[in-house]
Amino acid sequence: MGLDEKDKKIISLLREDGRASYKKLGEALDFSIMGAKKRTDKLLEEGLVKIEASMNIDGLGYYAALILLEVDSQNLKNILKRFEDCPRVVNFFTLLSGFNLAALVIAENLDTLESESLERCSLRNQEGIRRSEFYPIGEIHYTPYLPVREELFKGSEKEAPCGVNCGECPRYLEEKCLGCPVTEFYKG
Repeated sequence: MGLDEKDKKIISLLREDGRASYKKLGEALDFSIMGAKKRTDKLLEEGLVKIEASMNIDGLGYYAALILLEVDSQNLKNILKRFEDCPRVVNFFTLLSGFNLAALVIAENLDTLESESLERCSLRNQEGIRRSEFYPIGEIHYTPYLPVREELFKGSEKEAPCGVNCGECPRYLEEKCLGCPVTEFYKG
């Protein structure tokens, strides 16, 4: 389904303010409140938009990195499954290049970001990785808001979703990592 100009206007207004009222949307579109609601509901029902909270990682003092991975085809699905509940993975992207998987990750401090690059919990240390590149992100342009999966910061599990026990990790024990936010070891 294509988007018409009214749909695009609704999306633009919701990107500016995801809590915009139907009255405000209707006024901007020259629609009634009910007309704006119906049009917005249709976009939501068709899965063309999703209204959600994103977090300002600059404001929170978080650090981000882009990880490029060349993964053999037998292990690609295993890696995606293993890290699907990792609270520090913001998003995965399959690529049509030599590196066939990219991940956007976040961490609360530089030491923890370094752990994401080096330790057993790192995407780079998984079975089937042929080569990898780790790029800490300096500045994020246009918007510092990312869909951080805060709902995964549970703090009650014994083991991280990737299968690592933070309590046995040398960097965690040396206080060079905050631990996984899913686990009881988390110090964030």
